[in-house]
Amino acid sequence: MLELLPCLGFGLLFGWHRPLWPVRLAPPLVRFGVPLSIAGLVLRSGVHWDVLGAALLTLGLIGGSLLLLLWPLWRRWLPWGVTRLGAVTGNTGYFGVPVVLALLPPAGLAFAVIYDIVGSLITWTVGPPLISGVRISGRSLVAHLVRSPSVQGMTLAVLLQLTPLAPVMASWLWWPARVVIVLALLLLGMRLGVMLRSGEVNAPALEVLRPALLAKLLLLPAVMWALAAMTAQPALVRDVLVLQAAAPTAISVLLIAEASSRDVSEAAGLVFASTLLALFSVPLWWLLLQALG
Repeated sequence: MLELLPCLGFGLLFGWHRPLWPVRLAPPLVRFGVPLSIAGLVLRSGVHWDVLGAALLTLGLIGGSLLLLLWPLWRRWLPWGVTRLGAVTGNTGYFGVPVVLALLPPAGLAFAVIYDIVGSLITWTVGPPLISGVRISGRSLVAHLVRSPSVQGMTLAVLLQLTPLAPVMASWLWWPARVVIVLALLLLGMRLGVMLRSGEVNAPALEVLRPALLAKLLLLPAVMWALAAMTAQPALVRDVLVLQAAAPTAISVLLIAEASSRDVSEAAGLVFASTLLALFSVPLWWLLLQALG
């Protein structure tokens, strides 16, 4: 909260008085900031092979949900690419990982990080064509994967881990990663300021986002809980994965929408509303997990 509220507040003021700033900030943030952020997170957590099961569950949840939402049957329920992407991808880097650090033992961090990495890979690979409306094909997916900021960040982290400087770089890159998060929150506030100035933020506009909010904050964590139970995951792994699935819509959805100049208002509204609601829904999920043992 000490970072979230001031960043959103200052960003809102900047966006109100400088409506062109969000368009200028988004491209360099995506191009350079996201790879540094992911590299810093990977080096800091020390991800190992024992998180493979959590990675597969995350891939099944997010990837399977996106494939399901691509069916024409769901397009009336979630009409925009940003709502489909925002309904299944969470703000785990800023919201989910700190929740795990606050509520669970340190051993849970690696599982939270692998959820964030898999989610980021899917978001930055499938997200741009999904939001821009470009037809998704095998070749386009490979092209987006190669250019994905997540892949670039993972590659940087792997290369650095092979050098003796890995511990030092893990410490140095952690702070740039935090700066990227702050800039992303400022961007969200700027977009909200632009929306408020133009009259785009109103009850009817948020009402349209209700299906995506219900899917992100209630349905997705419930499905993850069921998957963890069916695969007999340990309680710690189950709790981490459910709390990550319950995180609000990823800020990456707004960054991609800004870079694509498509459905930006819907993306900002979804990120903003889901973040506010998650302040209440995530603690409720935590209490439910404790009650389930």
